[in-house]
Amino acid sequence: MKTNKFLLLILAINVLFAQQNTTAKIETIKENGLHKIVLPAEIRSFSKEDLSDFRIFDAKKNEVPYFVIQDNGAELLSNFMEFKVISKNSIPRKSTTIIFENPKNSIDEIVMSITNSDVTKFYSISGSNDQKEWFGLVNNSQLSNIESTQETSVFKTVTLPLASYRYLKISLDDKRTLPLNILKVGRFDTITQSGALHKIIPKSSQITQLSTQKKTQIHVVFNNPQIVNQIIFDITNPSLFKRNARIYLNKKHEVKHKTETYQESISNFELSSDIKNAITIPQLFEKDFFIEIENQDNQPLTFSGIQFFQNQVSIIADLKANEHYTIKTGNPKLNAPNYDLENFKSKISGNLPKATIYEIKHQSSSGDISINKKSIWQQAWFMWLCIALGGIAIFYFTTSLINDMKKNS
Repeated sequence: MKTNKFLLLILAINVLFAQQNTTAKIETIKENGLHKIVLPAEIRSFSKEDLSDFRIFDAKKNEVPYFVIQDNGAELLSNFMEFKVISKNSIPRKSTTIIFENPKNSIDEIVMSITNSDVTKFYSISGSNDQKEWFGLVNNSQLSNIESTQETSVFKTVTLPLASYRYLKISLDDKRTLPLNILKVGRFDTITQSGALHKIIPKSSQITQLSTQKKTQIHVVFNNPQIVNQIIFDITNPSLFKRNARIYLNKKHEVKHKTETYQESISNFELSSDIKNAITIPQLFEKDFFIEIENQDNQPLTFSGIQFFQNQVSIIADLKANEHYTIKTGNPKLNAPNYDLENFKSKISGNLPKATIYEIKHQSSSGDISINKKSIWQQAWFMWLCIALGGIAIFYFTTSLINDMKKNS
């Protein structure tokens, strides 16, 4: 009976230490449906790097499904730009002619939006600067494969010799088939959109000049482990420079029962006056790290500032109006959840209403905590737990022994 009580005591202590220690709330929303929730750096700092321990609960303590979307950098976006159509004429059983204005200085392709059709058309393209005198560009080319199994219309790209005519004319041959329903004419503009970034503020950035090594060392320290994806160096002097640099961590390992420190390189890069020194690095999730710059025989660089950023990460969750939601994270024992919502990721629009996380708290029996990436048995709390359990065991068996001695006497 006593043994069972002791085992229950150990189990209760283990359950206590397994509890999630970071909580937050989601602001009350006004409409039911999917919402986008941007994760603050503070939440990510106290979660596992892959967010597999992140959970949302409703007021009845039921898990709320979600999936994670990550913005890892620049992405290419294609926008359709419609041209101004000057005229569109159709002569039955002969031809369809569309004249449109060219808004670019030069053009080598056009895109037509066409209602699905299982026909083949021959077309010609000509150009003009005054809509009176026309010059040939494309003659008797074939337009085919203009149907889709998923949409009621298709975008069809046709190429032409590089031209700068103000007006262009497409003539389609309708002698053998009925006219096509051309909805619009234009082009796709591809633009680069940078990924959203969160600025994170370090506790300190200490710069040390290692004169004998001809190097500059910058020790970056955060209050808690932080994810870092990009560093921007604002360099004011000299006006012309090109320096090799690297990021490294100080690590420890045991050699012949002795603990030794070594440097683990994470990323190598170059700082130069020819570029904007916004350096994208392999994702770091550390409390501190070092930046080392090779000066050779040059004077050290002068910095007006060094800024640190992490890629924006959001979650998409199906929320109900006027419901109270709680976020819990920070339990290293949890694995990534498996929700049905993940299967519909590609079908969900990116233009969703947003919800905000607030009232973030980090709780433990000893107050605020920070996550350490060391093994469990290397953690200070694990050592104190073992000491406490040992003390409880000694106290229990000592008390039992004293009671037995009293009974025997």
